Amino acid sequence: MTPSAPPLPAWADDLGHGVYAVDTAFHRDRFDAAYLLVADGRAAFVDTGTNHALPRLLGLLEALALPRDAVEAVIPTHVHLDHAGGAGALMHALPAATLWVHPKGLRHMVDPRHLYAGALAVYGQAEMDRSYGTLVPVPAARVRATADDQWAEIAGRRLRFIHTPGHARHHHCVWDEATRGWFTGDTFGLSYRELDTPRGPWITPTSTPVQFEPAALDRAIQRLLDAEPDCVYLTHFGKLGGVAALGAQLQVLLAGMVELGQRVLSEGLLGAARHTRLHDGLRALYLASLRAHGSTLPEATIVHLLAIDLELNAQGMAIWLDREAAERDAAADSDASAAAAAGSAR
Repeated sequence: MTPSAPPLPAWADDLGHGVYAVDTAFHRDRFDAAYLLVADGRAAFVDTGTNHALPRLLGLLEALALPRDAVEAVIPTHVHLDHAGGAGALMHALPAATLWVHPKGLRHMVDPRHLYAGALAVYGQAEMDRSYGTLVPVPAARVRATADDQWAEIAGRRLRFIHTPGHARHHHCVWDEATRGWFTGDTFGLSYRELDTPRGPWITPTSTPVQFEPAALDRAIQRLLDAEPDCVYLTHFGKLGGVAALGAQLQVLLAGMVELGQRVLSEGLLGAARHTRLHDGLRALYLASLRAHGSTLPEATIVHLLAIDLELNAQGMAIWLDREAAERDAAADSDASAAAAAGSAR
């Protein structure tokens, strides 16, 4: 009789075909995932969570009887700290691993000071200390930049990288040929299991600071859908099927966010008044979408589950609207200058 495999820790899930999910315990259970890909005794991590996830990431290797030098790659989908904050510390624990990162994120992995400063401006010192800790740099010789539409043989699997701006300009997604699935980071939105209904998962885009660009995000979502994937692996949270229907949900809500942003831009609000307007508008948009999706959860429960996202998404939308206003003003100035030049030529 073949001995059965030892049970996995409660915070790890075997998703099949050599893919494992690790609940990184960031903020709450089943909020933030890292993934381990295993084939023929070789392994790779996709996303890492924060520094505080390190014991679980290494603990999964131990549970699977994989030595640390079996890990060939660490692949953050982008360099936001809930996806890559633990990458430096993890790389120091994995002597044979190469870190694969979008070229716009490479410098932040080698020298994370600016990355830390940017997060500090959003979260404040107390939250940085509590949730993220000190960022560890990765030696430049161990970092490799990906190219758009690049294929690579990593840890016994054929992986494809595509660059997917919209949530962040330093974002790439990873296609796993073995499962016909995308590791989507934040490009394909977020979907929490507490919000599932009999109609299936509910999913929404995420516009966290500072590089939300809805037109680019819509194109990136469509690019993922064009591959006709069997599944997606979301960092927030888990493996989902029925990808075409999820993509349709995402695109409808993204259009709703754009419409909200355009209304707020036309109102001319700034500062706290604008933030409140965006926050309340997103709350109404999400609640209406969830009710249409069959959710019967109390409104207070829904708002509690989405509280972090409501706050950060409103901040990200405000930064997008600032760019939109600057581009509009620049266009108006250019038109005025052209009109003046035409008038002087008469």
